[in-house]
Amino acid sequence: MDAKDLRNVVILGHSGSGKTSLSEAALFHTKATTRLGTITDGTTFSDFEPEEIKRCGSIQTTLVSITDEDTKINFLDTPGYNDFLGEVVSALRVVEGAVIVVAASTSVDVGTEHAWNMCETTQIPRLFMVNKMDRENADFAKNVSDIQAYFGRQCIPFQVPLGEAHDFKGVVSIIDPPANIPAEIAEEVAAARERLIEAAAENDEELGDRYLNGEDIPTKEIIAGVRTAVLAGNLVPILATSSTTQALGIGEFLGTVRSFLPSPVDGQHIEYETEPANPLAALVFKTTADPFVGKLSVFRVYQGTIKSNSEVWNSNQEHPERIGQLYLPKGKHQENVTEITAGDIGAIGKLSETLTGDTICTKESPVTLTKITQPVGFFRMAVSPASKDDLDKMSMALGRIVEEDPTLHFSRDASTSESLITGLGDTQIEVALEKIKRKFGAELRVTMPRVPYRETITKVTQSEYRHKKQSGGHGQFGHVLLRLEPQERDQGFAFTTEITGGKVPKEYIPSVEKGVTKALDEGSLAGFPLVDLKAVLYDGSYHDVDSSGMSFEIASSQALKHGLENAQPVLLEPIVRLSVTVPDSYTGEVISDLNVKRGRILGMSPGDGTTLIEAEVPLAEVQRYAQDLRSVSHGRGSYTLEFDHYDQVPANLEIKVIENARRNRLEEAA
Repeated sequence: MDAKDLRNVVILGHSGSGKTSLSEAALFHTKATTRLGTITDGTTFSDFEPEEIKRCGSIQTTLVSITDEDTKINFLDTPGYNDFLGEVVSALRVVEGAVIVVAASTSVDVGTEHAWNMCETTQIPRLFMVNKMDRENADFAKNVSDIQAYFGRQCIPFQVPLGEAHDFKGVVSIIDPPANIPAEIAEEVAAARERLIEAAAENDEELGDRYLNGEDIPTKEIIAGVRTAVLAGNLVPILATSSTTQALGIGEFLGTVRSFLPSPVDGQHIEYETEPANPLAALVFKTTADPFVGKLSVFRVYQGTIKSNSEVWNSNQEHPERIGQLYLPKGKHQENVTEITAGDIGAIGKLSETLTGDTICTKESPVTLTKITQPVGFFRMAVSPASKDDLDKMSMALGRIVEEDPTLHFSRDASTSESLITGLGDTQIEVALEKIKRKFGAELRVTMPRVPYRETITKVTQSEYRHKKQSGGHGQFGHVLLRLEPQERDQGFAFTTEITGGKVPKEYIPSVEKGVTKALDEGSLAGFPLVDLKAVLYDGSYHDVDSSGMSFEIASSQALKHGLENAQPVLLEPIVRLSVTVPDSYTGEVISDLNVKRGRILGMSPGDGTTLIEAEVPLAEVQRYAQDLRSVSHGRGSYTLEFDHYDQVPANLEIKVIENARRNRLEEAA
């Protein structure tokens, strides 16, 4: 298909606004399906995963392709929940236009704001769809007013609804009104059309001059001027529909997409030549894992043609890939095709090395497209197998699910010996575990990660230990005197010797250090590792026959343990550097919440309607900060965190931490 006859459009919006219902109605209107599926029944084309049906909402991006009047439209139906933001980011990377869906009864929501901001960042033309116009409390005029208040006067109605709520009967075009406009809305249509022409004239100097001179401008020229303004981002159409019942307004919606949103030829990716004969350049923007067919890589072709039964080059991995069958994804099914040309979207199965964000090209004309910058998650959970059988499957299953969702990360924390899964939020991780159980038969459990506390000393003390054992033949003898000294925070561990006169022979000194080092693994308070201390071997003795390296290793280890009792040990906790960005109106609530969490505010930096708050906070207080910030900021805040340093736990909390640690050890031993 010629690229000028293609439209790649992402559907964005708040969860529950009707994104999936809109794509379902487009399928039904174009007779791609014979039944209008519903979210509640779990019968929609795009929400087909069991996890989506269970939650009555999208958790992944699904390609919905339709053909309307010789134009192929690839709709990318995205999740509205912020835990699945990576899916949205990937979809935005490969489209030229966007539809932001607003529920008529609730108007602009936090998801609407996020969608707009992402479109602004990527600079793609967009339109608003006021959906569910047949619902109670639907008010198109209020939605228009709210949209303009939030996003600017360049957002202009392109339609006037015929009735609202239960009386909604369809829409009337403003830009090209019919001859038989109902009398009750004739004046409203005329006034709205005048405002639209005026807005178009403001963005076209020639059109503006003719408008000011009072010329009667033909509809064809008005449409051309409006399209130019929409493509430039200077006009944003507002439409209306009821996608969930009779699919009213869907034909007009598709017509607007065809006429005003860009094709691959005139969109944001025009730097790529769309001629099918040009060297191949395609970007994999989504990967799905399947236990039977392996990976399914979904890609967008920017230039050239990709063909079945061919060989391509992955420029990121510097590895060849064999292309077998090509597919056009259609919900949970795929249509076999022989080739996919520039501008279009398709899928390949069983690529061995290719990951999300990789470029597929030819080895003779290599190119590397800009990778997808995925959002970074900081919500961590400790993951463990439910049984031994699950243990054998865990690493493989987690590896496959991380391939499917690049915002998930699987790692091992050496300090706590826990396996960790990190993502954008609790729902994302919950869904990932459900998929792992369903797809790979591995049942995994999650708990809050252990806080990697540490212990140290605050007082200089001396300790002596004599290890003596007789068991027939050679015995064991090692005698050491250690001085334990606290060090500055984050200085770690140091070992020195002040031995003179051969009281402890040189060959045993390394054994003394080894024994002390081993003993650092378990402190005296709660069994956490010891840090920031210095051990000095200042005296000792040996036996000509019974002394050995092992004897001195045991003696030094015990000397350290005994010395801790008199060194006034304290508990240390990890402190993280937290950077929180929120709208100005939520700054007070965030700071109050951080104060409750024992945070120390380092500074605040104003932005464009937002404030960046820098703080130091104990890790133990922000393990669930993704949910806390979402609650405090109504979903409008974002944050990053990184380890900064260790600091002493307050005395009133130290007892509780020690008690919990000892209880956990007893439970693990039982």
